[in-house]
Amino acid sequence: MPIRPAFALTRTLALACLALALAACSTPGPQAPALSQARIDAIVASPDRSEADRRNDARRKPQAMLAFIGVRPGMVALDLSAAGGYTTELIARATGPTGRVYGQSPPRPPASRPAQPEGAASPLPMGAPAAASPAPRPSPVALAERAKNPNASNIVAVVRPFEDPVPLELASNGLDLVTLMFNYHDFGHMGVDRAAVNRAVFAALKPGGLYVIADHSGRPGTGISESGTLHRIEQSFLRAEVERAGFRLVDEGNFLRNPADPRDRNTPEPPQPKDEFVLKFVKP
Repeated sequence: MPIRPAFALTRTLALACLALALAACSTPGPQAPALSQARIDAIVASPDRSEADRRNDARRKPQAMLAFIGVRPGMVALDLSAAGGYTTELIARATGPTGRVYGQSPPRPPASRPAQPEGAASPLPMGAPAAASPAPRPSPVALAERAKNPNASNIVAVVRPFEDPVPLELASNGLDLVTLMFNYHDFGHMGVDRAAVNRAVFAALKPGGLYVIADHSGRPGTGISESGTLHRIEQSFLRAEVERAGFRLVDEGNFLRNPADPRDRNTPEPPQPKDEFVLKFVKP
């Protein structure tokens, strides 16, 4: 018997509603909320953190930093220029077992002296030996050691150039968060293509993803010219470069500021903390 038009319309509407309900069930729920201050305090106070990291806490103020970033459980993050992994581990603990944190370091530099086009310290004559100093532990080794801790086992060491820092599977809208702690200025005297770095980070972040950069503050008008001498960068200069990649500044952290720092030396005189800024950008 043929289906009457009214019945057919009713059945069509019912099937459409069922499809919408199923789609809603398969759609991920809202993002997890940012960590509470109590949870952040507990992470920083964890008894299994190293003594070296605890000593570093006095300068780095990790409770304020994690709260400013707004870390959420389950985030996929990249810590650019991870070095020994102090920040990498904190974010790994904060994102928890459902998150992942990639700690990036560049391939070992060639034996020849790297290009130093901006903010170079007094360059050595070509062929002159550098002053001997203890070789630091390679970043991938330090990160692998940290990942042995069950509370930081979601750390993944990544060796990639700064201009292309993101694993290929995450290079397009694959990250929730990128951090760069106190090393953006170094890109100046290292000859890193900063525009390429910022473009790669922008491409890798999901819409709404965060790019958080902390650095040592330089005086107005100095730009990145003192990156290799005083290890500083002018805040407005850094902001303008990052915004040119498409980012929008959403917050500024003042918890590491020191207005008394003259900002005319690498180590302030009289001895005191460096004036440091923290900027949070979003990918629209």
